Parts: sequence; structure tokens; C-alpha cells
Amino acid sequence: MILPIAIALLLQITPVAPMPKGTALPPPASEEGQVLAPIQRIFDALTAGDAAAVLAATRPEGRATVAAERPDGTRSISTLEWSAFAATLKPGGPRRVERFVGIPAVEVDGDIAMVWAPFDFTVDGKLSHCGVNHFSLVRENAAWKVLNVTWSQRTTGCAAQ
Repeated sequence: MILPIAIALLLQITPVAPMPKGTALPPPASEEGQVLAPIQRIFDALTAGDAAAVLAATRPEGRATVAAERPDGTRSISTLEWSAFAATLKPGGPRRVERFVGIPAVEVDGDIAMVWAPFDFTVDGKLSHCGVNHFSLVRENAAWKVLNVTWSQRTTGCAAQ
């Protein structure tokens, strides 16, 4: 009698918590993927030095704001309207590449969205700085546009170092 009970206990399957969802970026067709699309267009425009592409992905009344921390510990905050930000881009200049180095947090409520993610930024293949991006987006006429981006910027503590 004990043997059948022992065998039954050994064969009993213990419930296991479900596996966590994948950590890849959301598919482009998903709502989160659509929110990330104009951000990727801005990243691509930075690399290409394409001012017009930045302006096409943004709302004209928006801004780009950086909270920079220098190696000596001094800090500064500067803000540019999108037109002034775009004017800094020139084709054929240094190759600038910005990329997320973690999975972006994407929050959507109706026609507003927020994206928060760590990033790194290279110039001609060399790490320039890193930080965290915070994008505010709005959806108008079924298209997402970046209203504002605010980012921290530092040269120490970067994952790629």
C-alpha cells in the first residue's frame, strides 16, 4: 500500500509559475512598436545627419532637453526647439549612433505615450556618452509624433565602457 502512494507522490507534477514574457522589442505592428517607430526614425536621422527626417518625426512646438553631468561633477540643463536641434545635423558629418541599451518602458493612454529607456551614443564608433531618454509622444491623425525628449547625459558609468 505504501509503494503505490510513494509512486503517486513521485509522479505528481508540481505547478510552476509561467515563464516571463520575452524581453525583445515589441513587434512593429503592435501599439508599442508604433510608438517606438518615430523614435527610431529620429535615431536613424541622427546617424544620417538628416534634419528633415527629425522634423518629420516630431511636433514643431516640442523641445529637446538635456540634463548633462560632466566628469568634474558640474551639471547643466539646455533646451532646443526641434528646428534648432535639427539644424545641428549635417549629412556627411561624424557618424552619430544612438541606441537603446535596455528594453524601453512604453506606456500608452489613448493618444499620449511615454517611452523611458537607457541609451548610449557613439561618434564614429567611439562611446561619447550614455544616459536615459524620456520621450513624450502624441498621436494625431493615427500617427505618433515625438513632442518632447528629455535625456540625462554622462560619460561615466556607461554600460559600453
